[in-house]
Amino acid sequence: MRKVIIIGSGPAGYTAAVYAARANLAPLMLTGLQAGGQLTLTTLVENYPGFPDGIQGPELMETMKKQAERFGTEMIAEDATAVDFRRQPFVVRAGDASYESHTVIIATGATAKLLGLDAETKLMGRGVSTCATCDGFFFKDQNIMVVGGGDSAMEEALFLSRLGRKVDVVHRRDRLRASKIMQERALKNPKIDFLWNSGVEDIMDVNQGKVTGVRLKNFKTGVVDERPVDGVFIAIGHQPNTQIFRGQIELLPNEYIKVVPGTTQTSVPGVFAAGDAQDHVYRQAVTAAATGCMAALEAERHLETALAR
Repeated sequence: MRKVIIIGSGPAGYTAAVYAARANLAPLMLTGLQAGGQLTLTTLVENYPGFPDGIQGPELMETMKKQAERFGTEMIAEDATAVDFRRQPFVVRAGDASYESHTVIIATGATAKLLGLDAETKLMGRGVSTCATCDGFFFKDQNIMVVGGGDSAMEEALFLSRLGRKVDVVHRRDRLRASKIMQERALKNPKIDFLWNSGVEDIMDVNQGKVTGVRLKNFKTGVVDERPVDGVFIAIGHQPNTQIFRGQIELLPNEYIKVVPGTTQTSVPGVFAAGDAQDHVYRQAVTAAATGCMAALEAERHLETALAR
């Protein structure tokens, strides 16, 4: 029997683990097979407090992991596959094992969305990527395309501009959704060009087993043309990793977890949600860490009340 189980890692999960472990709750963390979440796929993080010169995303996550382990967090590198929040104690299943706990903190984060093209899946890892940090090196001095118009897309484009010969940014609208500072950086970069009001209809060439170009459609003119590129990076948003919680706790229409405003409490007392799984507004590392702290403190208070009965 556990006092608290943390599902997922990343800034939210690791912070929750630090606080729960220091409160002598002996947390069990199911880190997932991709421990560290999205920040393990991120380049230089400049906006996390305490690092005036910035820090690489994977390094930040490794630092948080070591801190959580230092205070006694037990970590298992498994993905949670099912939960039962209809009974107490709660049950969380991972691999061939089942774990029981009085409280659960959900920190499963979100996953990059894809365009939904058949070629996109077949060419993933062969010229199509969702992570510039992971794959950008393979496109050194080549022509690269980034799809998207938000901060993630601009971050990808800026990073790739340091490696590639040229970066084309394809966006469905005629203006970017990115923050002002990210827009300014990208628009001023001489190696980045923008293809407005356009979308990717297909990626070539599956038969060759590598990306050779894309087929673009201009939504204003209807014109379809092909553009040679060596790599395509998709940066169009994220899907919260909340599938296993459907029917167990209340979700918002966009599938993010619904929490009581100002707290991390879900619709089930004793189950808390932190980080990007419940945050569709800010989606920042620092806000994820903050909600991880909140979730651990709220779990501790819930245990004090529940176990006192």
